[in-house]
Formats: sequence, C-alpha cells, structure tokens
Amino acid sequence: MFTGLIETTGTVLSLNPGEGATRLVIAAPALSNRWHTGDSIAVNGVCLTAIPLSEPAHFAADLADETLARTNLGGLAPGATVNLELPTPAGSPLGGHVVQGHVDATGSLVSILPLHNNLATTDWRLTVEIPEHLSSQIISQGSITINGISLTVARLDLPRIEIAIIPHTYRATNLHTLKPGALVNIETDVLAKYAAAQRAASQQNWLTSAYLTANGY
Repeated sequence: MFTGLIETTGTVLSLNPGEGATRLVIAAPALSNRWHTGDSIAVNGVCLTAIPLSEPAHFAADLADETLARTNLGGLAPGATVNLELPTPAGSPLGGHVVQGHVDATGSLVSILPLHNNLATTDWRLTVEIPEHLSSQIISQGSITINGISLTVARLDLPRIEIAIIPHTYRATNLHTLKPGALVNIETDVLAKYAAAQRAASQQNWLTSAYLTANGY
C-alpha cells in the first residue's frame, strides 16, 4: 500500500520492448539500497516489482501489456521524470490517503497554471480531463491520485476536474515537467470505487421477483 506522498523523482534511462514484458529502467539515486528483489515501488502511481541492477542507484521493472494499455508508462522516453514512492510499512502514519498503485486509466492534462506572479511561491491550478467511466468515483473535496500524487479535487466540471497544487508539490514531483496534452495516471479513491460499485449493483437489482410480488405485479 502507498499513501500518495511522493518520496523523490527518478529519471527514465530506457524502455525496451521484448518478446514478452517491456523492461523499464530508472535511475533513482535517492532510493539507493532501499529495496530488494521483488519489492514494490510506485512509479507515476503504478505499483511495479523492482529488479535491482548492478548500479545501486538504478532499478528495472517489467511492464505487462495490461500495464502498458492502462497507464502512461509505455509513452515514457529516456530522460523523462517519474514520481517514486516506496510502500508504507504497516503501522506508519498515513499522510495522504490509501493508494493501491492500481491505476484505473489515464487522463489528459488540460493545463497547470500559476495563480500568482511570483513563480517561486505561487500555488497552481491543475486541470485534467478524465475518462467518462471514472466520473461516478470522483467527488468535490474527495481524494484522487494523479501520477501517484495524493491530491484533493477542488472543483468538478465533468469531464474535467480542477485541483489546487501547493508550491512544494509542484516542485517536488514531476508536475513541473508536464505540458498540456500529457497523459497522467489516475487512481480514484478505493472507498469511492466500492461506493460506486454498490450503487450500480443496487440500481440493477431493485427490480427483483420479491419486489414485484410485494407490489402486486
């Protein structure tokens, strides 16, 4: 499990398709020697299995076709900056929200705009267009994960959402590297997923034989 509090960023070294999985190699000096073979690492919010390399500042991860289809990892180019987070140990404080690292889909970055003239201290307004099927899982002031970052939805204007970004988040993550049109990974709040699933099930199942009998049909 993750919390969406980005520990550091890494740099993509290579993305190499193979006969099976595609191998992603990342330089992450700040996380050197902090993982072992098979450990989980969230890369842009995607839970991946780390494969250490001979260089301790580097690690690899194999990407399945499902991961490539559902996330933005397949479009990464060498030199791209990615957000990184190690799992949260049991019993640790949850500074963000519960993040599974299971990306639902990608959205499109519409804009990320400063709200004040001083770019060193300004906060920012992030606007993302989301896929329609995620709309029922997002509420105003609810939690959402964008590229692995735990964020709060400030405004809904579906299919677009707006999010307030503080200066630290803008600088410490890869948000400052993104341009309009960039694909971003979206994971909705797991509680919202269950609520939406239960609501859909209740709407589908209300017309039961017991209901019909009780109402004289």
